[in-house]
Amino acid sequence: MKKLINSPEGVVKDALAGVAAAHGGLVTVHYDPDYIVRADAPVKGKVGIISGGGSGHEPMHGGFVGSGMLDAACPGAVFTSPVPDQMLAATKAVDGGAGVLHIVKNYTGDVMNFEMAAELAAAEGIEVAAVVTNDDVAVENSTWTAGRRGVGVTVLLEKIVGAAAEGGANLAECKRIAEKVNGQGRSMGMALSACTVPHAGKPSFELPEDEIEVGIGIHGEPGRRREKIANAAAITAMLTEPILSDLPFASGDNVLAFVNGMGGTPLIELYVVYNELNKILGEHGITITRNLIGSYITSLEMAGCSITLLKLDDELTKLWDAPVLTPALRWGA
Repeated sequence: MKKLINSPEGVVKDALAGVAAAHGGLVTVHYDPDYIVRADAPVKGKVGIISGGGSGHEPMHGGFVGSGMLDAACPGAVFTSPVPDQMLAATKAVDGGAGVLHIVKNYTGDVMNFEMAAELAAAEGIEVAAVVTNDDVAVENSTWTAGRRGVGVTVLLEKIVGAAAEGGANLAECKRIAEKVNGQGRSMGMALSACTVPHAGKPSFELPEDEIEVGIGIHGEPGRRREKIANAAAITAMLTEPILSDLPFASGDNVLAFVNGMGGTPLIELYVVYNELNKILGEHGITITRNLIGSYITSLEMAGCSITLLKLDDELTKLWDAPVLTPALRWGA
């Protein structure tokens, strides 16, 4: 195992200290329990937006804390859910009197621990609502989930709902918009190689040199099937066609296309995939009106990518375009 770490046990704390050193003007890092909060939290009269999950998926979620996106993020150990104490502390830290929305990816530990934190917050008089993301079309169930996994739509949802909250939307409205985004988005990913969790010290699965895993999860969960390695056009089609048929997307739709790197894929390859995706969608009469290309929801050093398509309307487009200022995503601010 070759990694730029001091020790497997200290990697999350060391990374959090790096975030604090690099982005102290935007965020504040708290320890024991660990969470990242926007520097001006709580914002009086504003709905607080919180997410979280295991570390190893950076910049999600801590990189998305700031104006126009998340108010706080709770990092667990690598590929391990944060605990209720973290989520409760973060909820209290961002409570500006208008309630708090929890954005939860559909993994069993995340769902259970966020539910527990919401109950504890309610006992302290904080109104909490939650939305669970489940956009992965690859599988219905996995080791970590009951139902579909929450993946790429989570990033888009955090941005869009963050903009709504920043603009003064109340808790019920924020939840409505979050559910709308989740309902109109679909994702699927693939892997060229496995990743190595620091504590494990070995790859999370074995993948022959001439094969790819189609439908992989962000923790290295198995996908739909293994295929022989193919060119970018064929791989992009493998990911896109199931997405299009699942919602379904239709001719005349406008979409946000998100081509995401899994951590070990260079940007040049992501642009090759985006070009193929643009061609496929054009053949279906679907227009990309917004896009996001880069590594935003990763799986340590896994090589591969995921594709997320979100059906847009005027409301969602306006919220996507709204200013955002976070360590990992920023425009218009």
